[in-house]
Amino acid sequence: METGRHPLSRRTLLGGATAVVAAVCSTVAGGTAPRASAATPAAPGSGPGPGPATGAAPGSALWAEFRRDPYNHPQIPYIARAGSRSRSTRHRRRTVSALDYGARSDGSADAAPAINRALADIGARGGGTVRLPPGTYRVDGLIHIGDSGVVLRGAGSGRTLLHATRHLTDLIGPYGSRYGGDKSSWSWAGGLIWLCPRARWESLTGAIRAGQWPFEGWTGNRRDEWRTLATPRPARRGDWSLTVPDARRLHAGRLVLLRVADDAGHTLLEHMAGGGPGPRAYHWADKTKLTSYVPYEWPVRIAAVEGRRITLERPLPLDLRPEWDPRIVTPVAPLTDSGVEGLTLEAVETPQSPHLLDKGYNGVTFQCAYDCWATDITVRHADNGFGLVAASACTLRSTRVEGRGSHHPYFCREGAHDNLVEEFTVARRTVPEPAGTQLHGINVEGLSSHNVWSRGVMEMGTFDTHRGMPFANVRTEITVHNDGRHGGDASAGPLYGARFTHWNITVTNGRAGLVKIDEVAPYSATVAISTVREFGQTDQPDFTGALNSRLEAYGAPGGVLPVNLHRAQRGL
Repeated sequence: METGRHPLSRRTLLGGATAVVAAVCSTVAGGTAPRASAATPAAPGSGPGPGPATGAAPGSALWAEFRRDPYNHPQIPYIARAGSRSRSTRHRRRTVSALDYGARSDGSADAAPAINRALADIGARGGGTVRLPPGTYRVDGLIHIGDSGVVLRGAGSGRTLLHATRHLTDLIGPYGSRYGGDKSSWSWAGGLIWLCPRARWESLTGAIRAGQWPFEGWTGNRRDEWRTLATPRPARRGDWSLTVPDARRLHAGRLVLLRVADDAGHTLLEHMAGGGPGPRAYHWADKTKLTSYVPYEWPVRIAAVEGRRITLERPLPLDLRPEWDPRIVTPVAPLTDSGVEGLTLEAVETPQSPHLLDKGYNGVTFQCAYDCWATDITVRHADNGFGLVAASACTLRSTRVEGRGSHHPYFCREGAHDNLVEEFTVARRTVPEPAGTQLHGINVEGLSSHNVWSRGVMEMGTFDTHRGMPFANVRTEITVHNDGRHGGDASAGPLYGARFTHWNITVTNGRAGLVKIDEVAPYSATVAISTVREFGQTDQPDFTGALNSRLEAYGAPGGVLPVNLHRAQRGL
């Protein structure tokens, strides 16, 4: 294996979850390139039809290919490291009860000031846990977690209820779009429980109150709050190590930002789309919303420094080429090792607002957060349920969106990377959908990459992309009633970049759109999904020519092993 690659032994490759497909490896031709067609079957017998009637499901041929080159496969991204990997014990240092700060658990008074005092106090003391004992807490303001190592912990989503009475437009003010028009950015931003580093949150909300519509990510309101730490040598997607001329400002454990700019010919965007004739022929220059997302910013923690060589916590998501001016830079001070656990956030029930005019009855949002989490959280009657905004390496586990219906049950945007949403539910709405509203589903956009949605049940919604060319994202082991729509205007560019993978998806209503993506998404993999047909919103590919996509085990959800792509990759 070349320098910079994470070593893989034969024992590692054959161990864990990969053992289930060992028997098929000898029948798969190694490194075979896809045919020059819109979709390439991965193996004989993988076309339409039911799965195996008896015996164990066969191993996926695509999976066997991936095992041989897991960090650089053309259609399947490496997502084994998605989600929080925090081993911090800061939140265990001390525990306080919000009741001791004046919160009342009978719903008789506004508990938000007391909860926020407790969170700020425990944060100022270096981290800890704020408990919310069983009961109902009325919150007339938003809850902000702004310090690292702080956890807000209820007694369980069935025992601790936060009843939110006001929306973000009331609490902070109107929030217009930086791209113009009369849209409300509360339709895709902010939360009534908002995890965002204190200085970044104060700067962001201050700009909103002043009627300025800021950028929302890791380099400040104008994307200018960074300084260069090192300039890496050229490297390839999948490399774990980089060489820099001077590593004195880098050390193990430091969270840095990899900043990659585009050139005049938009070859970085072409690379994100997989390269080749189609992306080269695409007209990028007028996609002004898409180009505003560049430079691409990828937070990552340094695992080791040896001389001029640094090893990263995750492999590179893209090539690094001199023409893209790659830099290792400082991010804003991040929020790390913080979470929210064991509660239900219920907004006062009001009719859903017209599309793009949400007032901000939003649930739990992570912003400029790294290695944070939400566990056992239900959001009810929300405009938007769970948000990942320029958040990375976060895990949402055992989460649920229910009630009168949401615009975005889950949204992932503004360069959010390496997040994991697993064991999630989008429940069927409890009231009819009002005219003029729109339902999306599990959303990803804005050059967000290497995110995973796993082991979910969607009683409504869809696999939404709002254009903005997200790439290298995975949905796996999900059952969906596919009745949502995607959004995104033309200036946001393509629906998909390269290496989107949909793996073991059961579609209960037979609709193809946004689930069967082999005919629209470049260098994608659609594996073991239900037999579906086009109706409702139907998309055409953004790129001309061969898409170099792969289709395997079509019509047989659960019909190949591994069943869950994320868990199998972790087994490597």
